[in-house]
Amino acid sequence: MATKKTETPSRIADNKKAAFNYFFEERYEAGVVLHGWEVKALREGKVQLTDGYVLIKEGEMFLLGCQINPLKTASTHVNPDAARIKKLLLKKNDIERLTTKVEQKGYTLVPINLHWKNGFVKCDIALAKGKAEHDKRDVIKDREGKREVERALKSRNR
Repeated sequence: MATKKTETPSRIADNKKAAFNYFFEERYEAGVVLHGWEVKALREGKVQLTDGYVLIKEGEMFLLGCQINPLKTASTHVNPDAARIKKLLLKKNDIERLTTKVEQKGYTLVPINLHWKNGFVKCDIALAKGKAEHDKRDVIKDREGKREVERALKSRNR
């Protein structure tokens, strides 16, 4: 009797810059349409998500700015394009809801991470609103404060 494995999502790439630059309002998980060489490159971790953004055009969602660098052992009959536009798969009513939200001032769609889920590549996207400069300074100040407290505790425990 075979037991069914429950696979936890494993991260491929994170967009840490997005959390610094935006407030996340809503999160969605979308499928990504990829070519074979892209899947192989993702398994090797050859992806950069920091400059990526999501565009909605004619009722479809696309991931732009996501760089998937091809492996050196790519097939000879395939011409890999690292900056290829990838289609995102999401339910139609979610796309329509996001379209109306994005048309409002200040909202954008940002990819948060890429991960594996049941053998498929998924992209977490967020409806985001840009942070002001003073909000970013507050984040930096809080981060530095936590770091100093941790250093003090670490040196005290020695």
